[in-house]
Amino acid sequence: MELIHRGKVRDVYADGEDLVLVASDRVSVYDVPLPTPIPGKGKLLTALSLWWFEQLADIVPGHVISAEDVPAEFAGRAMRVKRLEVVKVEAVVRGYLTGSGLAEYEKTGSVCGVALPEGLVDGSRLPEPIYTPTSKADIGDHDLPMTYEETAELLGADLAARIRDLALELYRRGAAIALDKGIIIADTKFEFGIDAEGTLRLADEVLTSDSSRFWDAAAWKPGQTQPSFDKQFVRDWAKSTGWKPDDAEAPEIPQAIVDATLARYIEAYELLTGRRWK
Repeated sequence: MELIHRGKVRDVYADGEDLVLVASDRVSVYDVPLPTPIPGKGKLLTALSLWWFEQLADIVPGHVISAEDVPAEFAGRAMRVKRLEVVKVEAVVRGYLTGSGLAEYEKTGSVCGVALPEGLVDGSRLPEPIYTPTSKADIGDHDLPMTYEETAELLGADLAARIRDLALELYRRGAAIALDKGIIIADTKFEFGIDAEGTLRLADEVLTSDSSRFWDAAAWKPGQTQPSFDKQFVRDWAKSTGWKPDDAEAPEIPQAIVDATLARYIEAYELLTGRRWK
């Protein structure tokens, strides 16, 4: 197979008419890959994505062909997928206010052009989920917020509206399933692509601890940092070191942070799927 793209976390290989998407154990924060891997993370992300693709298949078809028909060295952390023309927008949906959305709200009262009520704090549940897309950046660059109108100019009105509507529907379905398992999906991002037959498909990873903020529903309380099952733990640690995303070198992750991060990913997988992680 030919390596055709190395992303922040995933490597993409060409294999005949298909692609093989391999999830590494790399972890990125603020769009910067860190030098220390999280052992087993790639398999966890792949397994959880596959589970979500099944739960959401009636809303939009996914790009997965097989999780078994992959090279032996990638078993468990790879998917054979259809080749797609990638939609150059990351479809971010927020059901709760935190992170970069909170920072923008505190400055402008809105997020990506979507006006929000006054008085919201970190962790506030929004009146309804909002669509807050970003650009799709290359390694070394940062995703940038976009308004819906900007996505319509980039993609065309019909495709932009379809992406928005699907992202909101996928989030609502996923959030309802997760809440029933004790997890709040505060926000997430979806990626889409169009196959050779013109079918729009859900791509990449879906509702994982890398692409989403997972909070403990029982401990949720607006106005405080929420106990989480995602890579926010690594973001918070990296920020505490004084490191900034534009610094020349990213810091090595201490073993205690690696272990605690992996434990959170495993707990999220087991809570959501009801399956024990081996």
